[in-house]
Amino acid sequence: MRPGAAPIRAAIIDLDGTMLDTVPDFELALNAMRAEFHLAPIGQELIKPMVGKGSEKLIRDVLALDYDAARIEAVHDEAMAHYQRHYLAINGERSVLFDGVLEGLAALKAMGLRLACVTNKPIAFTTPLLAQKGLAPFFELVYGGDSLPRKKPDPMPLLQVCRDFDLPPAQVVAIGDSSNDAEAARAAHCFVLTVPYGYNHGRPVQDIDSDGIVNSLLDAAELVRAHNSTQH
Repeated sequence: MRPGAAPIRAAIIDLDGTMLDTVPDFELALNAMRAEFHLAPIGQELIKPMVGKGSEKLIRDVLALDYDAARIEAVHDEAMAHYQRHYLAINGERSVLFDGVLEGLAALKAMGLRLACVTNKPIAFTTPLLAQKGLAPFFELVYGGDSLPRKKPDPMPLLQVCRDFDLPPAQVVAIGDSSNDAEAARAAHCFVLTVPYGYNHGRPVQDIDSDGIVNSLLDAAELVRAHNSTQH
């Protein structure tokens, strides 16, 4: 990644759009929430750019398709409660692993890297989803969007992982699909790799300031292996 840099000892990996395609789950839960307000269903093409900034922003953006600011404020808490109830009921039902995720996680672990999952998804959704998809055993640490006072793109969750692992940020790589992941990593002074198949709020992945675009988590593992093999 950068010649002369220290070897990578840990990876912080995003969930939605990086390990799992969860937009089909969002579609189910959000449309169930919208039905509570007698609003028409919306499709994945509208939902996909809204994903990744946390549930509160997601609900506001979805309501903004039909309501003005005053109406959004009036119904936000009720809408959030409906959404959370529906999402917990269908969590993981339609989400699928992206190619290379399990192989990539296994390769990173085999190199001795410590792994953390940091996502803006609420922890109540994250923990059962990781378990259901067979991802939980790979991670020593999991932080959701509501686990700490601030979420990505704030560096707080990444810096917390560095403290938990007792590693300097320069020995940690963040892997994600969006500008949120990259901005958090840059602010924390971690390396950052980006996958091209995720959401990134509807913007091209090439616009993200990262240390490289990798086609899969397995490719990310190979890049880390190559980087570490040149360090002494």
